Formats: sequence, structure tokens, C-alpha cells
Amino acid sequence: MFTSHLYLVMQLVSGGELFDRIVEKGFYTERDASQLIQQILDAVKYLHDMGIVHRDLKPENLLYYSMDEDSKIMISDFGLSKIEGSGSVMSTACGTPGYVAPEVLAQKPYSKAVDCWSIGVISYILLCGYPPFYDENDAKLFEQILKAEYEFDSPYWDDISDSAKDFICHMMEKDPAKRYTCEQALQHPWICGDTALDKNIHESVSAQIKKNFAKSKWKQAFNATAVVRHMRRLQLGTSVEGPSQITPTSPCHGHLLPEEVEEELGSGEEESCEKNIHDRAQIISLCKHT
Repeated sequence: MFTSHLYLVMQLVSGGELFDRIVEKGFYTERDASQLIQQILDAVKYLHDMGIVHRDLKPENLLYYSMDEDSKIMISDFGLSKIEGSGSVMSTACGTPGYVAPEVLAQKPYSKAVDCWSIGVISYILLCGYPPFYDENDAKLFEQILKAEYEFDSPYWDDISDSAKDFICHMMEKDPAKRYTCEQALQHPWICGDTALDKNIHESVSAQIKKNFAKSKWKQAFNATAVVRHMRRLQLGTSVEGPSQITPTSPCHGHLLPEEVEEELGSGEEESCEKNIHDRAQIISLCKHT
């Protein structure tokens, strides 16, 4: 019996990343996006029923189980996830820019509703290929999110159904108390009904994905606490500059924190994101479907 070793047995996921599969398709519809979101909702509902909040849902963490055409989607990277305790409150500002919920940036106590917001953002991207919130300046990006300011721009959304837009509005509701839960979202007609359109939107969506989500821009998730502190110093809306400050890459992907910021997060002032599930191990799956 070994007492000095920890063995992690992880599921092999060989189907590739979500965006790659969409770009490679020759035909992609709103209904395809709806079916993808249904799988994600099923999986996240299962997590929430188990008391687990992922806190970093984004397309890069959605992987296909196999190369099969009908392969299921798997959720990966539980490094920032948190097990909800009885009566405990989550307050650490963590996640990935562009996907994080307003209440997290506002440093208010939050719940599993933050995952539902992220699913709303993912749904938005799956239907147009670009993020709902964008700015090269982190402070201005976060200001957009705090105000829940996003639009369904023409011409990219002209051929998308009103039902899809209604679904997104319920998922990206600023007030977490009014935001759809996974269970409510699964009952929306765009998910369980026949309102998702079958028109091919592949050309537009894939072009935007290639433009906005180049792999060279993808970064690891980050703990946003230091960024929120940084925003306070700069005041919301001012420009970010100077070598000691965090340089933005892509609005929907995380930043690697400077060493001094990482040390600051280790001071014990904030709840640690690292000590949750297997100490930042990237555990694949925890998906309801087998």
C-alpha cells in the first residue's frame, strides 16, 4: 500500500475542442448550437445538484469525447471549481474575462448562477462567433459586464431566431435572482422545443471564430481579484498602461498574472481558488452522460 503517492485517474478525451469542430464543419445551424447547449446544461445541472460550481465555463473547457460525429461534449478544467458548503458564501473574484458574471466583478457574494451566466455567453458566441463583451482595456471590458451591456448586432444576428435571443437574455440576466437556472433553461423552447432554426450559419460563425479566437491568444484562467484591485486604483474607464500592469490579450481568455500579483493573492486575504478540487488538477468530465 502506497501512502506517499496520489494517483489521478482521468478520462481520455480525444475528440478535440469545440471551436475546432465547428470550424471544420461544412454545415452548422442554430439547432446544432441548441443541442450543444442542452448537453452543457445537462452536465452543469448535474454538477449543481452535486453542490459543485465550476466558475470557469468557457468554450476552451468544452471538449468532444471522441472523433465520432455524434460525440458528446465533456466539461474540463475544474481548477477554479468550488464545492458549495451548507451556509457558505462564495466571494472570490475568479474566472476568465468575458465569461465572468457581473456579481463576481462587483465582489458581491455569489452562487451557482455564475455558471448560468457563462453558459449564456457561450450560447451567444456559438450563434455569431464573437463575444458579447469586448474591449482591449480590461477596466472598460469589466464595466460592460457590470452593466450587462451587449447587443445582437446586424448583420450577424439577422438570421438568428427571436427564441434564441430570448434564451440568451434570460441566461445573461444581470440580476442573479432573476437569471435562469439550468433547470429553467432546459425548459426553454429554444432548448426543448422546435424554435431553433435549421438555416446554415457556418460561413459567418466560423469566420468570426477564426478571427476572434485564434489559438495563439488563448491563455489560462486567472484569479480576477488582483484585476479588480487594479481597477480600483485606476478608476473604472481609464486606460491601462505601464510595464507593471496586466496586459490584455483576448477579451474572452484569461491573463497570466505577474509574479507580484500571484504573491499578493497568496497573502491569505482572499479565499483560495487553488484549494478546491484536486488542487488545480485539470479533471476531465464530471459529466452526467456516460
